[in-house]
Amino acid sequence: MPLRRSYTASVERNVEWSGEFATEPYEAAWASEAIFFVRALEVSPEFDGGLANVQISADGIRWVDEGATVRLPTEKDAVTFCKVSHFGGFLRLRGTVDDSTFIKVLVSLALKE
Repeated sequence: MPLRRSYTASVERNVEWSGEFATEPYEAAWASEAIFFVRALEVSPEFDGGLANVQISADGIRWVDEGATVRLPTEKDAVTFCKVSHFGGFLRLRGTVDDSTFIKVLVSLALKE
């Protein structure tokens, strides 16, 4: 039995989200499943959470919501995740955080064939 190919990419490192945000797009057409992990490196005292939508794209330019969401962590060092399958060529997260608050994140994308 062949070994399944897997890869974990850091798509955001030490990035502060306040207001509208979107992660860097990641080309993942070879993978059959993906998991977004969001780790809070720092959270402003007023931050009460939020959601990020998984978006898919065939070309990395035009995006549509996939339907999955990930709840943003509300405490430092907390980690949240969401699973995705049946996606197009590119993946990213997009959402909005209240302008008066922020969350600094590390976002990883674990892909498996």
